[in-house]
Amino acid sequence: MKEFSVLIEKDADGYFIASVPALRGCHTQAKSLDTLMKRIKEAIELCLEVEKPISNEFIGVQKVAVNA
Repeated sequence: MKEFSVLIEKDADGYFIASVPALRGCHTQAKSLDTLMKRIKEAIELCLEVEKPISNEFIGVQKVAVNA
């Protein structure tokens, strides 16, 4: 059993978007978090069939303020 960090965002249309930094191109979206989690598990399994995960360790997220 392997664990992966999953980044979850919500877009302007209300969709949740999940991506896995350790697996390039591994992402999905859904209208609910329950559906999103099911889909990202499937996406991870599919990505692992064709790619080995990179060994970067997820540390966290920081907000940075800049003048825009």
